Amino acid sequence: MKACNRDLLVLVKDEHMNEKTMERELEQLNDLLFHFETIETFCAAHEVFDVNRHKILHKREGIQRIVRQKDLKPFYFICNKN
Repeated sequence: MKACNRDLLVLVKDEHMNEKTMERELEQLNDLLFHFETIETFCAAHEVFDVNRHKILHKREGIQRIVRQKDLKPFYFICNKN
């Protein structure tokens, strides 16, 4: 697997965890994040509020178009559905 360049803060309760076990845990966490951090899951978890047109974008294509813009237009808000 390709090494990811990301900063993770991992809190563990088990203070007796050895270095090998910790490396395995981090590798599994990176593997999970690699598979779940996609544009499809991002679009499923977010929506865009277009205040100019008084619309809420729910469809993947519309959200992708807005997110991939270099600069977000005024009064477009990307909000998590959670």
